[in-house]
Amino acid sequence: MTRPDVVVLDYGSGNVHSAVKALELAGADVELTRDRDRVAAADGLFVPGVGAFSAVMSQLESVRGGEMIDRRLAGGRPVMGICVGMQVFFEGGDERGATTGGLGEWPGTVELLKADVLPHMGWNTVEAAADSVLFDGVADERFYFVHSYAAQTWSLDVIRPFAEPRVTWADHGGRFVAAVENGPLWATQFHPEKSGRPGIRLLSNWLDTL
Repeated sequence: MTRPDVVVLDYGSGNVHSAVKALELAGADVELTRDRDRVAAADGLFVPGVGAFSAVMSQLESVRGGEMIDRRLAGGRPVMGICVGMQVFFEGGDERGATTGGLGEWPGTVELLKADVLPHMGWNTVEAAADSVLFDGVADERFYFVHSYAAQTWSLDVIRPFAEPRVTWADHGGRFVAAVENGPLWATQFHPEKSGRPGIRLLSNWLDTL
């Protein structure tokens, strides 16, 4: 079988090399680049993200990352985001009273978790959607989280014939969105590349759809 061709978007985010390695272990041929033609042509686009919502949006804007992502999604081409690379797909992020606009693929605002201990750092279970493809074989596993902010509601209205998104939840001081499978756009709040064997299996599940 031919290995899928995946581009990790190189827009200045940290943690990119561990993402590249994990995707290679999961079965992909991987390139770290911001080249528009390569981003458009790849079987899958992987969007990492660490740090503050506003900083990640600024970095994406500096390389016109939003345009490249939107172009792929408009053509039904798969995109996967992780951590803040998931959060930016919402309408905005509220950090310390200041709201930064996101990419707007999903309604809602990323906000501070209502937990006594922050950041939410370490291993946690998830409540996977019943028909999840992403969590096939790993729905009962633990995944590695490092974050203080998250989307805590889900309100996307879907008009037939489009399928309802599969939404996975986790809990830390309250429920928050841990993963979404929405047409060509999939994302996780946790770090699959730091989640050991379950994380590699999850990435492999995504690669199998490309």
